[in-house]
Amino acid sequence: MASKLILPINNELHLREIEVSDAPAIFHIINTQREYLGKWLPFVAATESWEDTYAFIQSVKDQKVPVVQIVFSIYRDKNLVGLISVLNIDQGNRKAEIGYWISQNEQHQGIVTKSVLAVINYCFTDLMLNRVQIRCGTENLSSRKIPERLGFTLEGVERDSELMSDGHFVDHAVYSLLWIEWMERKDRLLNSSGLYKTL
Repeated sequence: MASKLILPINNELHLREIEVSDAPAIFHIINTQREYLGKWLPFVAATESWEDTYAFIQSVKDQKVPVVQIVFSIYRDKNLVGLISVLNIDQGNRKAEIGYWISQNEQHQGIVTKSVLAVINYCFTDLMLNRVQIRCGTENLSSRKIPERLGFTLEGVERDSELMSDGHFVDHAVYSLLWIEWMERKDRLLNSSGLYKTL
């Protein structure tokens, strides 16, 4: 059996490759925070039971090579508080996208920023990518602060980028970071976040 992929962050936080045993905890967050999460995540409305979450996790685990998606559960101590993913992995062009969400109760504590940093480092160091991208709803200011804080370049706005569960489209701000840019600033970012102690 392959070992679980774990990205340590600090004494409280770590990322662990998603497991089917995470399904009840993930569904509980989704089911109790539908209004908050559903504003920007269209999958929330389609997630009606923990079995739907289980099916999603199983689809990730059952991927054939080449893998196009890696999903991590975000753990604070022993509690699952959100997910962060490496999406649309394109090894041919050495690029991918990062997506994330976190429980409303865990906002504004730097958890997502630190998690994104750990995943960026994993993408450039382990997956040997050249480009990572983050797309956020243009009005989702909290989410947009993450790539902006980490020095991503705003490339533009993708109009009507995502169809939401209520039938309207949202525009996405598209941010990117290149390997050479990461090499120029990773020492400062990892040191300031405290991640150099673990990565």
